[in-house]
Amino acid sequence: MATSGTTDFNLSIDDIIEEAFERCGMRPTAGYQLASARRSLNLVFLDWANRGLNLWTIEQATYSLTQGTKEITLPTDTVNVLEAIIRQSSQGVNTDVYIERISREDYLNVPDKTSEARPAQFYVERTSTPKVYFYPAADQAYTFVYYRIRRIQDAGIYTNTTDINFRFLPCLVSGLAFQLSLKYAPDRAQALKALYDEDFNRAALEDRDTASVQFVPDLGV
Repeated sequence: MATSGTTDFNLSIDDIIEEAFERCGMRPTAGYQLASARRSLNLVFLDWANRGLNLWTIEQATYSLTQGTKEITLPTDTVNVLEAIIRQSSQGVNTDVYIERISREDYLNVPDKTSEARPAQFYVERTSTPKVYFYPAADQAYTFVYYRIRRIQDAGIYTNTTDINFRFLPCLVSGLAFQLSLKYAPDRAQALKALYDEDFNRAALEDRDTASVQFVPDLGV
């Protein structure tokens, strides 16, 4: 028997909604139900941002610093900054230096926030318009290179596909089915929640960095 030879299976927004409603024992028949399901789908995406790292939403970004730069504004779809370096270019050669992330309290206690040198520390202000504050302020041109977590894109129109890794499709359907059951099939909510938690945990366990790591005990006295 021949196989399909393809590995590009995906679901559009309306397919996900239909599958989720079927798990609730019903089919969407009204425009309001479709709009309600799409709203719940977007809420599932936001919930995932609170559940931990989604590796497909981690991306590298850069920002050019000039002399005197002590703060920058990040894109509004930035959830958090994971790690960063300061890149200095000289005669076509880039030198990357680690920069330490500090807390709000640590940055607040910096006595002179206007002193200039190569930035060695940064504080991330996680507001609706996230910002990064540097200490010291840049004394010349540098490039701030950082890995950020971005928001999952909204569902949008019903013919769209989702901005998720294919491995999370099963738990996305399960999550939407659970959300819809709260409104349309409360008798199934408990069972659908258990399935959602199981599917999410399975996907999240796989969605991790598998680089090897070695721990060496400190035997010093």
